[in-house]
Amino acid sequence: MNLFKQFKQYPTAIIGLILIAIIIFIALYAIITIPYEEAVRLWRGNEEDTYRNPQKVPPVWVNLFRKDKFPESFSIYLTDEENKEVVVEDNSEDGLINKTYTYKFDYNYSTYLQEIILYGRNSFQEKQPFIEAFIITPDGRNIRVVNGGMSPKYVFRFSQDSKLKRRVKSDAIKGIFSTPESIKNESPELLKGEYTLVTKVRSFEENTKISVELVAHGRVFGVAGTDHLRRDISIALLWGAPIGLTFGLIAALGISILTMTISATGTWFGGFVDLLIQRITEVNMMLPFLPILIMVGTFYSKSILAILGVTIMLSIFSSSIKTYRATFVQIKQSTYIEAAKVYGASNRRIIFRYMLPKIIPMLIPGLVLSIPSYVFLEASLAVLGLGDPRLPTWGKLINDAHTNGALWNAEYYWILEPALLLIITGFAFAMVGFALDKIFNPRLREQ
Repeated sequence: MNLFKQFKQYPTAIIGLILIAIIIFIALYAIITIPYEEAVRLWRGNEEDTYRNPQKVPPVWVNLFRKDKFPESFSIYLTDEENKEVVVEDNSEDGLINKTYTYKFDYNYSTYLQEIILYGRNSFQEKQPFIEAFIITPDGRNIRVVNGGMSPKYVFRFSQDSKLKRRVKSDAIKGIFSTPESIKNESPELLKGEYTLVTKVRSFEENTKISVELVAHGRVFGVAGTDHLRRDISIALLWGAPIGLTFGLIAALGISILTMTISATGTWFGGFVDLLIQRITEVNMMLPFLPILIMVGTFYSKSILAILGVTIMLSIFSSSIKTYRATFVQIKQSTYIEAAKVYGASNRRIIFRYMLPKIIPMLIPGLVLSIPSYVFLEASLAVLGLGDPRLPTWGKLINDAHTNGALWNAEYYWILEPALLLIITGFAFAMVGFALDKIFNPRLREQ
């Protein structure tokens, strides 16, 4: 309770705690809503998971800051009989399908859709089902989009159909969504209003099943946008939190506890044991930490577990060994340690029950402050292309953005979103750590 009262004296620490709580909430939300196996599967960017997503577009909320809005992506199953947005005219008979689906949508945006696609799935024995589609524009034009047989896995992309381009005398998307008199201009005029898609499907065999989905790729998508593989960036933003926090916490906690234990052991036993620990520490301090990690990631393994293990091993014998040793030398000479030796306490009991607890207040601030440094370390290795390729992380997002020219193409959201989360994480732990340092170190508080 006394610690909490002291903590409340530092408003920045309260802000840091709130930010840490938000980051932890994001981590828990990611784990609960998107299980690990599903997150890894979605991050692979398979076509069946990403076909509804446009490529390299910013998040939907950018429209809040724009007077002229970007078109949003949408998809709808036209053959869904329960969908009230689709008007169905059923002329089927004798087990054969003959249906017309009418779908209306408003288009009042400042630019063109990225793509429109019709996906069809059907089952037949010999004769393919037939599909015919028209778009009725706000000015009354009736543009035939497609008519022909449907393969079992049917895909029709508006922008890639040469016949449709000839009909509209332009790029397919621009030809449909522009006024007829401006189509040939360098900057065609968008035709805003209500568009109607009329889709007719017919089967020539009984018990044929037909499913048709309309997918429109807009210029914005989701809460975080998409990348070059059409992956939803929010997956990496969400899962970057538990991965980064876990890596940082395990590394910081493991290194701090092992370093403190090794230092206490060497100080207590002294002699050859202490000398050996000091010499290993001095040699390890001369080794280049980051280049060794880069070599491990390049020549051995990019697995996050391997990187974590090497990070802990290289950081155990750090300069903190000597810092802790100076404190343990004073503790070793304390009267209660002499008393423990007299009544026959074992070496293990003296180290773990009497020496280590005395230094824990000194450990806590450093532990909190070191967590973001290891979060940044994992992200830095990923930015260098040495991150675990299976995992969606903040560093991997920045690496993909840099590799695919996000800065050159003004796709700033792709870099700024993960970078902002890294900065917030660093600031949050730093503000809490500095406050704890002042609380546990009276000299700093006096200053």
